Amino acid sequence: MKQAGTIKIFLDAHIFDGEFQGSRTFVMELYMILLQKKELEFYIAAYDVENLKKYFPQAENIFFIKFKYRSSIFRLLFDIPGIIKKYGIQYAHFQYIVPPLKNCKFIVTTHDVLFNEYPREFSLWYRLNKNFLYKRSAKKADILTTVSLYSKSSIEKYLGISPAKVNVIKHGVSIKYFEGYDKQAAKELIKNKYGIEKYILFVSRLEPRKNHTMVLQAYLDLKLFEQNYCLVFLGHESIKTPAFHDMLNALPPTIRAFIFFNDKTDDEELMTFYRAASVFVYPSKAEGFGLPPLEAGALKIPVLCSNTTSLSDFTFFGRTHINPWDYTAFRNTLSDVLVNVPNDNCLDAIAKTIQQNYCWQNTAAQFYQLLQKNNTP
Repeated sequence: MKQAGTIKIFLDAHIFDGEFQGSRTFVMELYMILLQKKELEFYIAAYDVENLKKYFPQAENIFFIKFKYRSSIFRLLFDIPGIIKKYGIQYAHFQYIVPPLKNCKFIVTTHDVLFNEYPREFSLWYRLNKNFLYKRSAKKADILTTVSLYSKSSIEKYLGISPAKVNVIKHGVSIKYFEGYDKQAAKELIKNKYGIEKYILFVSRLEPRKNHTMVLQAYLDLKLFEQNYCLVFLGHESIKTPAFHDMLNALPPTIRAFIFFNDKTDDEELMTFYRAASVFVYPSKAEGFGLPPLEAGALKIPVLCSNTTSLSDFTFFGRTHINPWDYTAFRNTLSDVLVNVPNDNCLDAIAKTIQQNYCWQNTAAQFYQLLQKNNTP
């Protein structure tokens, strides 16, 4: 039964139908906490509702809705406006792009506009299309959020949005990443299932800006396969990276056998891959936020992380906070970390700093305050 003063919120959760990405984690963690607010009712929609239900609990104030269309165009043109009207939705929350028809208040989270900052990393069509849609959506938003000060500055600069309108509510790291675990048991699970023992891990979509090519080059130049290190890439290819594939295809089978890919890892198995890793690398050239290095750091895995764009905030990584444009520095730092592994005190301090500064409870509290402020007559 609807309570007095209930606020109905629609969430476009189509991201749960596709490849894993940071925006999915953002939505899931944020709404898991917001569900505790009983004055809020949530109408969460995706094409694959059964899959969606795996990520959210059954509760009195949550309703799952199946989209009629898988197509993003039909979803935005027909599905969403119809759902908003049918259920009397007051707020609709979108990642990046809103429907043409506005029949309730819009909440928009624009995670980044990196295609403007680094145009060479994206096609012309991608840049033109996203620029138009993101700008239009940001201007239509009643509540506009982003995930870092870096992204806020870029949104203001490239989308022409007033600074007062752009609210920063950064990502957090789930509490499960700070729980104790048996590293040897995690290693055994990965070894038994995939035949991989010690490895360097990179969790990211495959795109030119993510720097997979540099990671592979460093692995080969250091001849880490001779030390029986594997190189593990977890993530789907979302933008063509021909240089990476050319390098990979040129490898002899004996070396290629040390390089492992998986683009269908679920959350539980991802956690196991993190825990069993020798080193985690994230030399991305550009990020709107960058959650994977924080997750690895929370698990007390040695992390090599880029120091550019939003990742420049992660100074607590110290000597392994590196320039992703400097191949020599990356290669040498990777070699050094594999030999001179950071001690437990160092890794503990990094995990503690992450826990103090990146908390989903704080993120949800900021989001809720924005909602209350906008809902005040």
